[in-house]
Amino acid sequence: MQTVAIKAQKRDAFGKKASKDIRKTGMVPAVVYSKEGIEHVVVSPKDLKPLIYTADFKLAEVEIDGASHRAIVKDIQFHPVSDKVVHIDFLKLIDGHPIQCNVPVVFKGVSPGVKTGGKLTQTLRRVNLKTVPEYLVDRIEGDISQMELGSSLRIRDLEVPENIQIMNTPSTPVALVEVPRAAKLDDGEEGDEAEGTEEGATEETAAAE
Repeated sequence: MQTVAIKAQKRDAFGKKASKDIRKTGMVPAVVYSKEGIEHVVVSPKDLKPLIYTADFKLAEVEIDGASHRAIVKDIQFHPVSDKVVHIDFLKLIDGHPIQCNVPVVFKGVSPGVKTGGKLTQTLRRVNLKTVPEYLVDRIEGDISQMELGSSLRIRDLEVPENIQIMNTPSTPVALVEVPRAAKLDDGEEGDEAEGTEEGATEETAAAE
């Protein structure tokens, strides 16, 4: 699993004004939560980039006063206009203590439905899982090698490692193979022709009588 190094500095000024002053210096106010308590720190937005602006799930190695702490991102606040990070919360990982986090869903295999012209659409990109740090994974896989046209892959179909619990509803769709529009039109035309033939036969029968 990828880890991003974050250098943090403790801060002793709190409140909205203090946070605003921190942002003026180009830094980001942050909080590290753990069972021992809460630590208020400041971090560099440059350090956060590879952790935040990615589709991958990564751990943070937060260094405070020379001591390193493994953590995950608990919450992020973005500026509504600039999309810059204005505040971030970390959750320190402690072996044996359960956590919940969102990790991406990735697919393996090739869908037969896609081979015949269908379109694979991913309807859910991340799942919420619960586990302890020792068994934490950076992705959950889904096998699409049996997906035909019109079929779907649901939460219950995902490959979930032992000691991990998926918190999403089992019936929630994760992906589906859409039937091509051309195929739908062909089916519709065939249906119209069949109806026309049946009507013609009925008329001919009536005339004969």
